[in-house]
Amino acid sequence: MKITGIETFVVDAGWRPWQFVAVRTDAGITGYGECSDGRNPYGVVSTVHDFEAVLLGQDPRPVEMRYWDLYRASRQSPGGIAAKAIAGVELALWDIKAKALGVPVYELFGGPVRERQLVYWSHCGTSRARSASLIGVPPLRSMDDIARLGEEVVRRGFRALKTNIVYPGDPAHVHFGGFGGGPGTTDQNVTTEMLEHIVTLLGTFRRAVGPHVGIALDLNFNFKPEAARRICRALEPLNMMWVEIDMYDAQALRQIKDGTSVTICSGENLYGLRGYRPHFEARAMDVVMIDVPWNGFAQSKKIADLAESYELNVAPHNYYSHLSTLHSAHLCACVPNVRIMEIDIDDVPWKDELVDQPPTIEHGEVLIPRRPGWGANLNEDVARKHRWERGRPPGYTDRS
Repeated sequence: MKITGIETFVVDAGWRPWQFVAVRTDAGITGYGECSDGRNPYGVVSTVHDFEAVLLGQDPRPVEMRYWDLYRASRQSPGGIAAKAIAGVELALWDIKAKALGVPVYELFGGPVRERQLVYWSHCGTSRARSASLIGVPPLRSMDDIARLGEEVVRRGFRALKTNIVYPGDPAHVHFGGFGGGPGTTDQNVTTEMLEHIVTLLGTFRRAVGPHVGIALDLNFNFKPEAARRICRALEPLNMMWVEIDMYDAQALRQIKDGTSVTICSGENLYGLRGYRPHFEARAMDVVMIDVPWNGFAQSKKIADLAESYELNVAPHNYYSHLSTLHSAHLCACVPNVRIMEIDIDDVPWKDELVDQPPTIEHGEVLIPRRPGWGANLNEDVARKHRWERGRPPGYTDRS
């Protein structure tokens, strides 16, 4: 079997782009991988095509060899866009190999340790603050709307949710200073007023969902350690599932963790064993987040195995399409140390059309797929129909 072609897709997912890789073979098998990056989509897919010289004409089935071919071709630029491009190709290669053998990908990694995986409703309120009318849901104009959303989470069978710093209003908005904002947002401070708002927001969710539903807050890259520690301490009475913090300095993250009783989750911004190992050695996090579309499958499995040796649980980062959900579900299927898995429920109305077999969610759990490969194929016609225009910045699509 030989690789005969590579095609990439940059899909308009409303307020952010999704990216996909299709690797084609002379055996008529096409493998699919997702490598979504919300801010540099065409950088990622262009890098995928830069790799064609070391992929075309090669056998896709020795996936580890193909991975090292790609890694060596870009080893002077580790992480970032190069890592995501490699991940997209590697995920597609696993899909090819598993389809050729007629088995799910997780069977290539020892078989499943579970048939279902608990998931949490991610960006709960965040997406509605951004694009309520596009999603087709009520806008968030008040804390009463936040409470109603929390009640909806429970009603629909989810046992955990995660939100960001959402400000209901007309229009609603979300604090994302770490990714770009107005004057002063580079300083990554938290004001007393913002701290009070965070406590009110999370307290509203807690009263709405009751004492047994997990609640997480994602602080992203928005705050310096001192500010993040103050936020965590303020949330200690609310029995948080975790506070999620993106940070590259393992010792700074450990400083936050040591200064609060709140569970700290981190890692979605890290790549490979070299990226995670210093954080494990520093005991800098309680729960390890792994982004499969950014690390690839074999690397994600190795990271999860290393985490297990440090007595840490993992939680796949999954802010993307159904294909990414399947990538993450397969990882959960073949590692023994999973805390919970992320999934977005509020999304573009045509999300299910993008694959030929959407994941099945029952009672707040995703069923581990049994079809060969990832368990679904990309609907390329739908991907081409919803093309993300080059140069368009991600962000809000409406102010409902």
